[in-house]
Amino acid sequence: MTTRSGTHAIRSEQDVVLSRQAVRKLAIECGLRLVDQTKLVTAVSELARNTVIYGGGGDMDWELVEDGGRKGVRLVFRDEGPGIPDIKQAMTDGWTSGNGLGLGLTGAKRLVDQFDIQSAPGEGTRVTITKWN
Repeated sequence: MTTRSGTHAIRSEQDVVLSRQAVRKLAIECGLRLVDQTKLVTAVSELARNTVIYGGGGDMDWELVEDGGRKGVRLVFRDEGPGIPDIKQAMTDGWTSGNGLGLGLTGAKRLVDQFDIQSAPGEGTRVTITKWN
């Protein structure tokens, strides 16, 4: 059951900062412990930055979700950029398509409870993550 939802535009570094701030508030609202708030915000930072740098900008859809007695934050980062030609390679620790450390996607995956990525060349990228309390 979704209790609330919305969308944040991610077009610039400032939008990355605003996304982090918004998600921290959502994480607090759904009762995530401080360590889990930090993990989620770190994942958001990586994925939002990827949306700007590699996707040419996009959006972050957010929703507060419930499943039984637990509450969580589900986020979808989507862009209409060039897409990822080889998701398996992109999800390999240490691989990078740019000047980063190669920890973005795999690091984000380790920080959240659920992670899904969909991408194809010319079709953009969609990453869905969920963190539960």
